[in-house]
Amino acid sequence: MSNACSEDDCNRVLLLHGIWMTGLEMGWLKHRLTSVGYQVERFRYPSLSRTPIENAQRLNRFIRQRGYDCLHLVAHSLGGLVLLNLFDLFPDQPPGRMVLLGSPVHGSAVARRLARRPWGRPLIGCSGERGLVEGAPPWNGERQLGVIAGTGGTLGIGRLLGGLDGASDGTVMLKETAIPAAADRRLHDTGHMGMLFSAAVAADVAGFLRNGHFPR
Repeated sequence: MSNACSEDDCNRVLLLHGIWMTGLEMGWLKHRLTSVGYQVERFRYPSLSRTPIENAQRLNRFIRQRGYDCLHLVAHSLGGLVLLNLFDLFPDQPPGRMVLLGSPVHGSAVARRLARRPWGRPLIGCSGERGLVEGAPPWNGERQLGVIAGTGGTLGIGRLLGGLDGASDGTVMLKETAIPAAADRRLHDTGHMGMLFSAAVAADVAGFLRNGHFPR
């Protein structure tokens, strides 16, 4: 698709949820982005029964069918890994910016721990391949990407299972979210799910989509 449309003029946003979710939990963030002028949709995908590659294929069809001239993408957790698979497989996407919220792009220690246990494997499902277990394809750096990560890791599945090493949001460690080619990075004192309900996180998402960097 053409990159003629300016990212600064784009007001279309697509939200992607994380594992075990339906997209409804993105509703508060959708409301905040809508309130500052964005037209926001949610992409729902089967996080357990399909691999990130398969969900990237579904997402590509979704985007193609709608024929967006320009589209910003905002993803939480596993949704960010689906996006990295999308751009690895189908790099010719509408112009726009992208923000990842708590996405373990290098794979998740918590997910790997679950995958090693018979009772835990159903909780990971098919999300491990090029995803939560293996890690996502590297980011190609062809558009402006912002990374938001949480440091308020007092609660979360990682605290229940153990295995977190260093700062985290309670589920995903900071080092698991690092993308060297990202345009900007912002840390928030919030938990993994809490970032979806944080006014400060929503303001940072809106600011990055508008300017290509987080508000100073």
